Amino acid sequence: MADDEPGGVTEGLRALAHPLRLRLLSLLTNQAMSAAEAARELGESQANISYHLRRLHAVGLLELAEEVAVRGGLAKRYRHDPQSGDRISATTGEEHRLLAEVLAQELRRRTAHRLVGAPGATTDAELWVDPEVYRRAMRLAGELGDLLHDAAQRPHTPDTVRVAATLVLFQMERDEPEREKRPQPKDVR
Repeated sequence: MADDEPGGVTEGLRALAHPLRLRLLSLLTNQAMSAAEAARELGESQANISYHLRRLHAVGLLELAEEVAVRGGLAKRYRHDPQSGDRISATTGEEHRLLAEVLAQELRRRTAHRLVGAPGATTDAELWVDPEVYRRAMRLAGELGDLLHDAAQRPHTPDTVRVAATLVLFQMERDEPEREKRPQPKDVR
């Protein structure tokens, strides 16, 4: 998808720029819901959710799963295909920063709901590795994302646990840009 056409990279990233939309994508992974159902689950108004669903659908992040008759009208039920995000991957430095800001904001929201004492995993690193190690890490990250998205259940399904997963793995420039380099300590004798 080209950047300048409807549903392009920039438009898709703008669609993700609202924190409620990331929550909707998570909610609609592996299950279809109407605006009314999603609104009840997220504690938002149906009108607000309906607006955000339309925006996500317009950029290709949601698919229309079905239309069901409800009180003389039609309710659209949407589902998120986690692979749809590949169509709007960030391509510029500014787009990467925008995506990182949105993910960081959502991570802060989720962290406020962390079950203290429950097992979890955290890693953070900026390091140099062999290219094959990086390719393997990318494959494993993809497998992890597929595992979690494929196993997603409706909210509050008995015998399930609510989990958060945010993984950002990317190759960095070989050298830091000049403006980010820190001054070296002066040799004092």
